[in-house]
Amino acid sequence: MLHNLFYPFDSIVVTPTKPIKMLPLPCSTTTSSFSAFPCTLNIINKFNYNKLIIMAVPPSSSSSSIHYDSLRVLEWDKLSDLVASFATTSLGREALKAQLWSLNRTYEESLRLLGETNAAVEMNKHGSCRLRFGHVDVMLVKAAIRQGRRSMPVNGYEARAVMALLQCAETLQGDLKVAIKEDKDWYSRFMPLTEVIMEFVVNRSLVKMIEQVIDEDGSVKDSASPALKQSRQQVRVLEGKIQQLMENLIRNERSESSILEVNKVDGRWCIKVNSGQKTSFNGLLLSSGSGVGSTIEPLSAVPLNDELQRTRTLVAKAESDVLLALTKKMHPDLDDIEKILKSLVHLDVINARATYGLSFGGSSPNMFLPDFNSPSKSEGNNKEWTLYLPKAYHPLLLQRHKENLQKAKKDVNVSSSAAAVENASPVPVDFLVSRKTRVIVITGPNTGGKTICLKTVGLAAMMAKSGLYVLASESARIPWFDSVFADIGDEQSLSQSLSTFSGHLRQISNIRLQSTNQSLVLLDEACVGAGTNPLEGAALGMSLLESFAQDGSLLTIATTHHGELKTLKYSNEAFENACMEFDEVNLKPTYKVLWGVPGRSNAINIAERLGLPSVVVDTTRKLYGSASAEIDEVITDMEKLKQDYQELLDGSRHHLMRSRELYNSLLDTKRKITEHGINLRYKKMRDVSEAAASARSILHKKVRQLSASAKLQPHNKTGKSSQLSATSSSPITIDKKEPTITDRKAPAVKNINQSSSDRSKLPKVGDMVHVSSLGKKVSVLKVDSSKGEVVVQAGNMKLKLNVMDIQRS
Repeated sequence: MLHNLFYPFDSIVVTPTKPIKMLPLPCSTTTSSFSAFPCTLNIINKFNYNKLIIMAVPPSSSSSSIHYDSLRVLEWDKLSDLVASFATTSLGREALKAQLWSLNRTYEESLRLLGETNAAVEMNKHGSCRLRFGHVDVMLVKAAIRQGRRSMPVNGYEARAVMALLQCAETLQGDLKVAIKEDKDWYSRFMPLTEVIMEFVVNRSLVKMIEQVIDEDGSVKDSASPALKQSRQQVRVLEGKIQQLMENLIRNERSESSILEVNKVDGRWCIKVNSGQKTSFNGLLLSSGSGVGSTIEPLSAVPLNDELQRTRTLVAKAESDVLLALTKKMHPDLDDIEKILKSLVHLDVINARATYGLSFGGSSPNMFLPDFNSPSKSEGNNKEWTLYLPKAYHPLLLQRHKENLQKAKKDVNVSSSAAAVENASPVPVDFLVSRKTRVIVITGPNTGGKTICLKTVGLAAMMAKSGLYVLASESARIPWFDSVFADIGDEQSLSQSLSTFSGHLRQISNIRLQSTNQSLVLLDEACVGAGTNPLEGAALGMSLLESFAQDGSLLTIATTHHGELKTLKYSNEAFENACMEFDEVNLKPTYKVLWGVPGRSNAINIAERLGLPSVVVDTTRKLYGSASAEIDEVITDMEKLKQDYQELLDGSRHHLMRSRELYNSLLDTKRKITEHGINLRYKKMRDVSEAAASARSILHKKVRQLSASAKLQPHNKTGKSSQLSATSSSPITIDKKEPTITDRKAPAVKNINQSSSDRSKLPKVGDMVHVSSLGKKVSVLKVDSSKGEVVVQAGNMKLKLNVMDIQRS
């Protein structure tokens, strides 16, 4: 108990997972003296295997109380439990809860957490490296490490848990190496998880030894040692003998009324008989009772039972020897095993954050550290946001909707229930806060969604700071807030007997003292001048908000019903108005935020639509005043203008997007046409080149044939002459027929013989020569006297010919 401890300090810090208000602690060794100030149990769970850590802190712990109260009203504890449920190990869940409740986190630490989450998301999308450790019993591994450090033998379950841990680490490391081998870019894309996984040191011989000696059910295998195998064999033999003996004894009892059954008491075989029943065998009475029968150990079974007990002792000793040898084998690797355990728990925490973001469709926030000392950009640059949160969902509402949808889909009796639940999805909100805005005043009807808006922004800021994905449609731009303060709801300080107004005023005063120019402050309508005279409340609310706008926070968002607070925007550019949209036709809120428009009262119009007598309505409007009515009309016109502007803006965005698509399509078509033209030119050039090469080959073949004919012509001159004379003497019957190949070659051969002297003379550039193979004259372009070759122009083709293949004109 706490009162039995010595308290040299005013408060303590322990490691539960939720904030707990505590009574004042004693300041001395006596239990009768107590301090008079309220203290808070801070929840800072350092990863230390769930050990209870008690640490003394200075008396100035009221700031922590404000922080935890703020997170409590934002329901951060429920969101933390939801995110932690995605962890696959018990230590991972506890470590993640402690991490989410950590308050002293720097901007660099938040960026590191987001980097880890992004890497885990990449791993999940890749698919080969699975960060699932549910099959590893981390508590048994922790117990095995503890036993090993005490040089005490581990049990079979603990050894199997260590084996599962090492195998999981080895598999994960192997999968990562395969992924990196396929694409080296994965090494950097998985950072910093790559370094953690690559540092695993797994002793394969230890894993193999555990597999050899420990069975899947955690028992030691017979093959673990010869002594164990022999002892277990003896146990089986003895049990067989005793069982046979018991069956014989029961069989000898011939009484029909006797009911005997074999039983075991502390490992000794015995027989259970009914009360008052006599047996023919002698034995030791082990237990008896009225109506429950007696348990007797037959005397003939005593020696066998004694021997069985001794043999079981030998079995236990042999098993203990095996486990002790296994523990000694494990002892040099305890540091590596503990490091792997911590790393896997750390990876489990990271993967839980990533899995949560993927399950609910979150996006990685662009978190930045605001610097208002830097020169501001032009006012026309509307991308310069302090907070950019488009279509953001409240995470708990989205979770509730998801659960309801799953239940509705399981309800096979109601077919339309799933569709109805799906249509009733939460409405996202848009928060687009410009750089110069420091305070936002939101107005609107009750149950219109103002409080949900505050909680959505507060939770989104805490999620980004804690390394979680934000549930927004696009990548949100969120500044790093050192603290998130909130005063929401009708909370009263009952311990101090304060009223609602006093309780909220005390809370706001503490928030104002603790907030800095990097804090986010969320104030619900109940706390801005509520609970007192409307005029005094409005004046108090205006002064409070102006104080926060001056130097009290980076961003303050407040909801109110006071119309005077709407006018602050027109006297101070640090203020911005917003309101919750209300559907006057259906008389219900739409839960959408309208920016730049102050809300107006709808009570009179709603009363009129609900059937309140017209006399009462008219009188109410007169009492309300014409000036207020005119203001409401102006607000109505502004809302209509805002809606029209939004419709035009949406249409412009649609047309702009369509224009970009058409422009990109035109660019793509132009690129394809250009590529097609280039391909056609290349194809044409290739066809021409192939045709030229084919023609050149044919010409060279013809030339070689003619040259060969010319060389053989002197030897066959006589034969040719006789053939010619025979031809001339024959009747002319084919004058009108096409000449044969021999006929076409004859003039060429004759010309070659007649002009052999001319061929020995080289033509000049520009001369016209006759190419017999082409049957036409060509122009000489180039003459190579050393090789006896000329280049001629034949139409569109250039040919390289031997001087023997041409004839000068």
